[in-house]
Amino acid sequence: MKGYHNWDSSDRGGVQANQYGSISNPDPNPVAQDEHFSTCFEDMVAIPENINQVFSFRKLWAFTGPGFLMSIAYLDPGNIESDLQCGAIAGFKLIWVLLLATIIGLLMQRLAARLGVVTGMHLAEVCNRQYSRVPRVMLWFMVEVAIIGSDMQEVIGSAIALNLLSVGRIPLWAGVLITIVDTFTFLFFDKFGLRKLEALFGFLITVMALSFGFEYVLVKPDQGELLKGMFLPYCAGCGRAQLEQAVGIIGAVIMPHNIYLHWSRLESREIDRNKREEVKEANKYFFIESAIALFISFIINVFVVAVFAQAFYNKTNMEVNALCNATGSPHTNLFPLNNDTLEVDIYKGGVVLECFFGPAALYIWAIGILAAGQSSTMTGTYSGQFVMEGFWNLQCSRFKRILLTRSLAIVPTLFVSSKDVQHLTWMNNILNVLQSVQLPFALIPILTFTSLTSIMNEFANGLVCKIFGVIVTLAVCAINIYFFVVYIMSLNSVVVYVFAGLGSLAYLCFVLYLVSYSTATLHSPLRHFLDFKTF
Repeated sequence: MKGYHNWDSSDRGGVQANQYGSISNPDPNPVAQDEHFSTCFEDMVAIPENINQVFSFRKLWAFTGPGFLMSIAYLDPGNIESDLQCGAIAGFKLIWVLLLATIIGLLMQRLAARLGVVTGMHLAEVCNRQYSRVPRVMLWFMVEVAIIGSDMQEVIGSAIALNLLSVGRIPLWAGVLITIVDTFTFLFFDKFGLRKLEALFGFLITVMALSFGFEYVLVKPDQGELLKGMFLPYCAGCGRAQLEQAVGIIGAVIMPHNIYLHWSRLESREIDRNKREEVKEANKYFFIESAIALFISFIINVFVVAVFAQAFYNKTNMEVNALCNATGSPHTNLFPLNNDTLEVDIYKGGVVLECFFGPAALYIWAIGILAAGQSSTMTGTYSGQFVMEGFWNLQCSRFKRILLTRSLAIVPTLFVSSKDVQHLTWMNNILNVLQSVQLPFALIPILTFTSLTSIMNEFANGLVCKIFGVIVTLAVCAINIYFFVVYIMSLNSVVVYVFAGLGSLAYLCFVLYLVSYSTATLHSPLRHFLDFKTF
């Protein structure tokens, strides 16, 4: 992406800016601004010129790719498990929550893309230049924890898929190692060209759509109930279990590291940031492409929710046990002989599909999960790479960066993989909570920086966007705090309560720091009374 580096010495809002929001590094030992971090993109996608239409399919095609890579985070195994649990616990009643979460996610991704288009930097790089050292390190740590948590779900999901496809011959730990190795292999696929890499991700999304779409056609969900659940924001007869599931959907869909990832994928397009029209046009086409990509991901998620809502809502363990026993399934012991409501995860989901609809349903389900796990593992690795180099100004070879970020998730994943493949629901719940509480560390910075005219100039958020962003951020944070409290209380351990209380205090202090920084930066009279360099 083209852009000039004519740094203005005047301080506007705590940032140094040029015409379209290039910003300087407040660190006392900044990396030279002319140095370009080497990413995986060495080839650039040219944008067709001299097309004067209001809308051009040729230009949309040139901008197509990054949004679909971003949308894969909405289709990772953690999301798929949240979908199937939503269907089994609440039927069709919570699809409107999934739709709402996807729309909020699109708006947040729009802000991330706009920040990148205007400044030429992704969110981690802007954080590196705007926050002083201690809060910057803390922010990086929080985001890294979220990435590791998501990565564990993705790798474990792929390993479970391999276990199902091999009829148990590939144990979980072996599946983890296979996934880690083939992820490295696929990550170097971009050496054959950026467009080929984007085509690979497009192929994996297609595999998911066909796999879960097959299950949808096989089960034949009630279309009237589906549409009612999608557009009627109400949950008749719902209790605590359904409420917790609704909160889990939001936590699973809106993922913090994905906001840091988005612009990292967009910088491969040739845009001259000195030209207002090109910046405006890029914002438009990236938003359209992201909307299309997230619409497709939403449809795939609906496939999964609808399958389990139609086939397994209100089913008991006793009913499933009897049917699996009648079909000769070797997994009958997964479902105890009681009348408790059926609880499913990715592994049990495949098993119950086999019991109800035959072996083909299981294998096609496993293929879809494998595509979800493999694709999201690759994007998770990219997230780790860009977050690491953005926060730390890493200037080492690409292979070393990938090896470092991949290694951070290997040890905890291998530890978890030593457990029984049939009993991993507890891990997914913990990881969902872990990721959900990290959301403020993406939402608050992105809302702050995209609202600053000193960074965004005329492309800064308007008043309506700011108000909406604040409301969304507060709502998401409140929902996730509730989710965290409910989960901690369910553990019934005084020791856990004590450590959770101390951790929550530190957590809230840091969130308040980010909020106060945002408030002071956005309101210059207050900014003069606060010195954030004291950290």
